[in-house]
Amino acid sequence: MSPLNPQRTIDQLKELRRLTSDGNGAQRVAFTATWAKARSWLEVKARELGADIERDEAGNLWMTLHGGSEKALLIGGHIDSVPNGGWLDGCLNTLAGLEILRRIKSEGKPPVTVRLVDWADEEGARFGKSLFGSSACSGNLEMEEARTLKDKDGVTLPDALKEQGIDFAKIKNSGHQLSQAAAYIELHIEQGPVLLDLDLPLGAVLGTFGVERHEITFYGQAAHSGSTPMNRRRDAFLAAAKMSPEIYRITDRHGGVCTIGSCLTRPGIATSVVEECRLALDQRHLERAALARMLQEAVDASEHFAREGNVTVAWERLWQIEPIPFTDELIEICDAAIRETCGKSHRLPSGPLHDSAEVARAGVPTVMLFVQSLRGISHNKIEDTKQEHLEQAVRAFDRLASKTMEWIASR
Repeated sequence: MSPLNPQRTIDQLKELRRLTSDGNGAQRVAFTATWAKARSWLEVKARELGADIERDEAGNLWMTLHGGSEKALLIGGHIDSVPNGGWLDGCLNTLAGLEILRRIKSEGKPPVTVRLVDWADEEGARFGKSLFGSSACSGNLEMEEARTLKDKDGVTLPDALKEQGIDFAKIKNSGHQLSQAAAYIELHIEQGPVLLDLDLPLGAVLGTFGVERHEITFYGQAAHSGSTPMNRRRDAFLAAAKMSPEIYRITDRHGGVCTIGSCLTRPGIATSVVEECRLALDQRHLERAALARMLQEAVDASEHFAREGNVTVAWERLWQIEPIPFTDELIEICDAAIRETCGKSHRLPSGPLHDSAEVARAGVPTVMLFVQSLRGISHNKIEDTKQEHLEQAVRAFDRLASKTMEWIASR
């Protein structure tokens, strides 16, 4: 009988849910007391199986089995959650990784070193900055921006880190953890409906979408709602509203996804024509050139609608990250592990960002494995995956780990 026990992973996920959730869902927001409780619980599990434990300068938790070579396979996850989150997002990765360490440990010394990392604050729920621990480790964290981040109570990120024994000034020193990294693998629930619609349990991830996030502001003229004829109005909202169907037409042409996530108007009263309308636009695509075309077409459309409505428009970039393709050889290995587990695989991009993107940006060969999400819903207490699919995910992830160790050893 194989020492791998996927049911143990499921049981531990339920144990963690009982420990750190309430009626509204998971409450493991990073750098809070509940997160610290979850971390301590995870450390106990890792020590029980015989892993070496280390917390780095950014608060990432490393659990290591030393092998015949210092070259390391990294298995990544995160135990933090959004407020009122689901029971699988992030922690499935971590606890499946723990089960793989347990299986490897039972078979003796591995050919290469194997390290499970629980990244600190993947979600960014408290301070609005996702991928904190992995971006500090990769060297990509913008320190001056991060220094000024505050939560809803006015607590700064450096002060919150200090409460957890983390010195903000030293967080990028965590980069030494990647010095022997030869490959990185991560399991995650899909958080979308692609595998669900295909009726497939597992998929190999091609990479993470690039993101262009902008604020678009249309400027018109305030005027009385009752006395201003319709043909004399310079209505900023009318021009902005035409952007909503246009971004769907843009995605029809290029693929990817586009979202207008907020719309704010001034003066924001029923008795005035809208003088200023501000939109938040998020555009994502796996191909750099296609993402650039999507952005340019959105800019062109906004200028056309502004001229049409006798208003003006201005753009401000809020955030941007390039597409992160994963390693072709590891995608093939992941695909094979899935087919050996459940017979059929599917390759798909990841719309959400993950810590894997930061590791890949640091130059470490990377791949992810997705498992189907029921209803395609995540960041919600109704987030769920069939038990049989969870079991298949753990088995496929274990196969991926074994195949990746062989790949590392052969290089």
